Amino acid sequence: MSAVDVLEMLAMLGMAVLALISSVFYGISNLLYSLVPKKFRVKNIEGQVVLVTGGGSGIGRLLCVKLAKRGARIVTWDVNEAGNEETMTQVRAAGGQCYIYTVDLSDRHAVYAAATKVKQEVGKVDILINNAGIVTGKNFMEAPDELIQKTFDVNILSHFWTTKAFLGDMISSNKGHIVTIASVAGLAGVNKLADYCASKFAAVGFDESLRLELKVGGYTGVKTTAICPYYINTGMFEGVKSKLIPILSPEYVSDEIVDAILLDYYDLVLPRFCRYLILLKYILPFDGAYKLYKACGGHLTMSEFQGRSKPEEKPNGLEDKLLDKKSMA
Repeated sequence: MSAVDVLEMLAMLGMAVLALISSVFYGISNLLYSLVPKKFRVKNIEGQVVLVTGGGSGIGRLLCVKLAKRGARIVTWDVNEAGNEETMTQVRAAGGQCYIYTVDLSDRHAVYAAATKVKQEVGKVDILINNAGIVTGKNFMEAPDELIQKTFDVNILSHFWTTKAFLGDMISSNKGHIVTIASVAGLAGVNKLADYCASKFAAVGFDESLRLELKVGGYTGVKTTAICPYYINTGMFEGVKSKLIPILSPEYVSDEIVDAILLDYYDLVLPRFCRYLILLKYILPFDGAYKLYKACGGHLTMSEFQGRSKPEEKPNGLEDKLLDKKSMA
């Protein structure tokens, strides 16, 4: 072994030790910080503009109302005009301000045009919550091509267009927050959700890469948060059965998301123990992980999937039994 090889090995060992020490230090720091009462740690968003995509129903609507109660000025984008109007009614009833825009998020040009109007009519967006999404819930070979394309257009590509539209202002002021509503299905594959999982894996990767890019660029005031919940009882995943992990209530999830935003979490997995279950797929061999997956009933969760029986929209005229509107899951 040459002297150069020895030096390289020593350098790598030194970096590994440094990384371990840093992990321990930041772990202790975070633990101590978490002991401080939450009311002293949350940021003030009074007067800030919060834009929620898919704000016309479900989790999106709940976030609009809850953040309005915190003093935020709400902008909701949704393809469903009636749903948007109902959200505005509820926000105003809660004492908040709400601006509504009917936007097809799968249309990049429509997104950019709506963003320009928001900046002119409302002002700079301080917090962007990419919440809108859709699900087909079919076996891969049974999913029509146009629905696969639509899933990616709404669930991930729209994040690029909305973030591009508003991130520049955040970078200029070194202040802002991009929130990505992803899914546990963006951390582990699910039977009959190939297109959905792929789009959510992409959303998780988008958030992490963007966070690193902002960090490297020195924009420490611009935060990003990835939200990864399990199935939520909003109707989007109507018919889904879960043997081990409880299906989550919309109120609980929306409360947790608001806390994650106000506390500048990097990510949030719900239920929290799912974070550790997912680690098993990296530890166990595939066959072992699959046995555990079956024992927990994971392979059958989508077997009775129906989606919304009374959907609030039919994107691009597609039949609602094939394409369901998301409030998020």
